[in-house]
Amino acid sequence: MSKHKLFPWHKLDKGQAFFVPALDVAPLREEGLKAAVTHRVLDARSVVCIMQGRLGVLFYRATPELARRLGS
Repeated sequence: MSKHKLFPWHKLDKGQAFFVPALDVAPLREEGLKAAVTHRVLDARSVVCIMQGRLGVLFYRATPELARRLGS
């Protein structure tokens, strides 16, 4: 599967998210955030979580309010 389909940063607006299921989450998280930079998405965030019983990484774009609270 292409990285463009796996990490659809180009389709996301601030405050939106997508989930990628995986067992080995550390390399996926790193790869996803690097892909965000290639799309010039500098407000990208990620969190390892379980959604609908599946382990994976939730990638999201921070809203301006969240970015201020996080200090970035």
